[in-house]
Amino acid sequence: MTTEEKTKIEERIVDVLKTVYDPEIPVNIYDLGLIYKVDVKDDGDVELDMTFTAPSCPAADFILEDVRQKVDSLEGVKNATVNLVFEPAWDQSMMTEEARVELGFE
Repeated sequence: MTTEEKTKIEERIVDVLKTVYDPEIPVNIYDLGLIYKVDVKDDGDVELDMTFTAPSCPAADFILEDVRQKVDSLEGVKNATVNLVFEPAWDQSMMTEEARVELGFE
């Protein structure tokens, strides 16, 4: 897989991640800064590292499965693995400017 092909897949992954929401927060998980890593391998496997705003997020299982299914369904993706990580700990500085404005932090 070429670097250009990987970049296009990464862009599609970001687009689909922007459709995933925590039911309690009106901002998508990508703009919230919950995605720490998107790694597209040469064979089409994708590995994502993500976190939650709190370790005890009640919607964690739903969100993780939503991410995995949506990324897995993208053209060019052979298999998606979503790793839940808590290092570094999430904080509000990881949000995009738009997310901070939407949530009233600006």
